Amino acid sequence: MTITDSLPDLVLRSIDATWTFDRWERLPDDGNRYEVIDGVLYMTTAPSSFHQWIVQQLFLELHAQITRPRLGVVFVAPIGVLMPGCDPVQPDLVVVRAEDLGMIADRRIRGVPTMLIEVLSPANAETDTEIKRKSYARASVPEYWIVRPAERDILMYTQPDASLADYTHVERVPSDGTLVAAMLPVRLLVAQLFEGAPDLTI
Repeated sequence: MTITDSLPDLVLRSIDATWTFDRWERLPDDGNRYEVIDGVLYMTTAPSSFHQWIVQQLFLELHAQITRPRLGVVFVAPIGVLMPGCDPVQPDLVVVRAEDLGMIADRRIRGVPTMLIEVLSPANAETDTEIKRKSYARASVPEYWIVRPAERDILMYTQPDASLADYTHVERVPSDGTLVAAMLPVRLLVAQLFEGAPDLTI
């Protein structure tokens, strides 16, 4: 029986901060998500069907507005992103601009993408809203979205300040609002992300 079968939706973290990319690469491919942030290993159990449905909706929207017009490429987890202090993380979605495609090498993204997106769930709320937000700001990720299914909204963080380990601007886009991306010509009707959702389980 795998960890995913025997445990509820949760996040586990190592008690030490000695994890490296080399150790991460030796972890099993068991359906869980493993990430290393500032030397600490975080393991998140496999996401719910609703979580994955929202990720799929986001991918379809971004693919149409970014990949098709050749403005960049959109990736869906699992994919390792290696940035300073994040070696690696596996955001739900990763956007790399066309001019930065050289950072994709050896099956990984080795550099700072233009945009990272996380879909919140009860298990990873602190990881995404606090730990990853600060780490992404320190790495100078230009744009970070947190999609919150329970609130039916999106938090868009921009203007990272590495010295503060935080973003200096955040915009909450409500369920009836339109998100206008800061770094790419992307417009997203938030309500469409949840329209026709298969269930209400986050």
